[in-house]
Amino acid sequence: MSVLIDDPIWPAHGRLWAHLVSDSSLDELHAFAHTNGLPPRSFDRDHYDVPEEALPRLIAAGAEHVGGKELVRRLIASGLRVTARERRG
Repeated sequence: MSVLIDDPIWPAHGRLWAHLVSDSSLDELHAFAHTNGLPPRSFDRDHYDVPEEALPRLIAAGAEHVGGKELVRRLIASGLRVTARERRG
């Protein structure tokens, strides 16, 4: 069971963003996010959007830093991935 974070490569609102996911459960992800002060509004179906400056703090708190491909691979394997088709409804 791990909380994973990828590299902040996603631009939005004048900053770069990373993704924070769990490879085992949304409960684990929400608990980690809450403990580390991430606002609920940053949750997007299967991940939290995390600003670049939060990465060192989240990694120090136990998030495993992985590349984007590894993060997606492990999210899919967990069964928690929400696909683009599912997002569109």
